[in-house]
Amino acid sequence: MSTTIGASLVKELRDLTGAGMMDCKRALEETDGDVQAARTLLRERGMAAAGKRAGRETTEGLVGYVVSDAAGAMVGIGCETEPVSKNEEFQAFAERVLRAVHARGESAIAQFEDERLELIGKLGENIVIADAAQFEAFDGHVVDGYAHPPANKIGVLVDLEGGTPELARQLAMHISFAAPEWTTREQVPADVLEAERQIFANSDEVQSKPEAAREKIVDGMLAKRFYAATPGGTLVDQAWIHEPSKTVGQALEGAAAAVARFARISVAG
Repeated sequence: MSTTIGASLVKELRDLTGAGMMDCKRALEETDGDVQAARTLLRERGMAAAGKRAGRETTEGLVGYVVSDAAGAMVGIGCETEPVSKNEEFQAFAERVLRAVHARGESAIAQFEDERLELIGKLGENIVIADAAQFEAFDGHVVDGYAHPPANKIGVLVDLEGGTPELARQLAMHISFAAPEWTTREQVPADVLEAERQIFANSDEVQSKPEAAREKIVDGMLAKRFYAATPGGTLVDQAWIHEPSKTVGQALEGAAAAVARFARISVAG
């Protein structure tokens, strides 16, 4: 004889798991009204569903950040559709991940794997922790961030040596737009630079010029590709979006500051 599943039992399981009413009712029927067994069953089904959805592209989501005197942290949580990115449970999950990363660093995201899989089962979409960063604020450093509104799908965290919180935030805004790959020219890998140099040197555009002028032309092409490029390039060589007549390097020099590191996180498709 099958157990009669009352509404109160279904509600109890739903409150515990967040699963749909009919899913809870079916799980309770299959486990003869055992709430804990039904909870386990729903979790297993959620993990199976997560496996099926793992390959789906996540082009929506949100980037959040938090800054304190001790450190700054930023996380990007991806999903498939805009409605899910606005879902309360999705946003609460993102907030928990962010607080954990702020307190314990990027390694803290590992503890959320089971919760992530359960959330996939509840919301019916692939959900990923796309990226995370945590910067400690060392003596003489300022950490601040920026998430581009209104969607908050691109964010930047900046560790600034010297300067002010306002400058750090302005830099984060600049990086969100200009998307530099490196901070300074010295950080561009030598093999990448040399490979690009050879491509430019062998191009018809350069080969058609007098031999004596080719090296200078290639240097100019490299500077345009690697240094002043937007997006891409080196941060200090980009035109400063807040005062385009200056480079970022000149703005930093005027403020007696230097960018120690930055993280740019995007969940945009």
